[in-house]
Amino acid sequence: MVSERDLPPPLLSHFDPVDLLNALSTGIILLDAQLCPIYANVAAQDLLAISLNQARGRPFTDCLMESNGLIPLLRRSLETGEGFADRELTLYPKSLREPRVVDVTITALAGDVTGTHLLLELTDTTARQRISRENEILARQDSSRMMLRQLAHEIKNPLGGLRGAAQLLDRELPDPGLREYTRVIIGEADRLSALVASMSGPARPPHKTDLNIHEVCEHVYHLLRGEAPSSVVVERDYDPSTPNGVFDRDQLIQALLNIARNALQAVGERGRIVFRSRVFPNVGIAGHRHRLAVCIQIEDDGPGVPAALRASIFYPLVTGRATGTGLGLAVAQDLVTRHGGIIEFESEPGRTVFKILLPLEEPA
Repeated sequence: MVSERDLPPPLLSHFDPVDLLNALSTGIILLDAQLCPIYANVAAQDLLAISLNQARGRPFTDCLMESNGLIPLLRRSLETGEGFADRELTLYPKSLREPRVVDVTITALAGDVTGTHLLLELTDTTARQRISRENEILARQDSSRMMLRQLAHEIKNPLGGLRGAAQLLDRELPDPGLREYTRVIIGEADRLSALVASMSGPARPPHKTDLNIHEVCEHVYHLLRGEAPSSVVVERDYDPSTPNGVFDRDQLIQALLNIARNALQAVGERGRIVFRSRVFPNVGIAGHRHRLAVCIQIEDDGPGVPAALRASIFYPLVTGRATGTGLGLAVAQDLVTRHGGIIEFESEPGRTVFKILLPLEEPA
């Protein structure tokens, strides 16, 4: 018979408790009675972009610009000694530009003379929320496409008349310099005709060619500069390492132009718009994993998207402007999803960013 002394020591005795906490993907923070961090594991430091050495001894509120109700929960737990849990709280760490969405669990620990301590568990659900939002957008695309096809059918006839009138005018103009303007009208009418044809028919795959995404951005940039008042600043911030991809040039121009014009209308007579590109490795889009993806961002400093429209902003005929048609973003989302991508946005007063995320496929 084997005695208890003959048994090997428990496996956990070989591990440092701190190492075990640092191995967790859940953020663990221990707060004292003044809500100052005593300990934070690696996951918590990464999640909030803080260093334990910098955060220790300072109020936890110093780490956040806004906590969306977390701080009142912590204080209530200190006062009552009860634990609390909440889902999908949005935190705004001071060291990060983008917010974090987390599930929170607070446990009150009976302390010594120093008072009650709190154990704070933070589970990052930003990715989960993003996937859920993507699935919701894609699930509604079929009904949006049906409405867009009906609208495209109504656009065909006046568009053909516009092109015919421009051709007649081109023949009558004596000045070759003036004919350049009619040829721009004819060229844009042809591009829109092709776009309308693709919208009114079945959702066929785009006509993809090897393309530098910055060439598309530059085309839209110059169009927007021509439309913008002189008091509106339009800037570019491109990632020079962005490789070529295979895209439908006309469809991407239309998608970017729709978003850029929305930004121009948002800033009004004075403001700032930025075209930005970034490349990300190992990105998940609509349930598919891609080795590389490019993110084209169009940022403006306008008043932001109204809260009442944020859930339905990509629906056809949804607009916050009295003179708007509500088609721009619906068309843009449809064109981008045909490339296996998706459009997301984040908005607050003074900063709205629409992000077009596209997989970078290898050129044939």
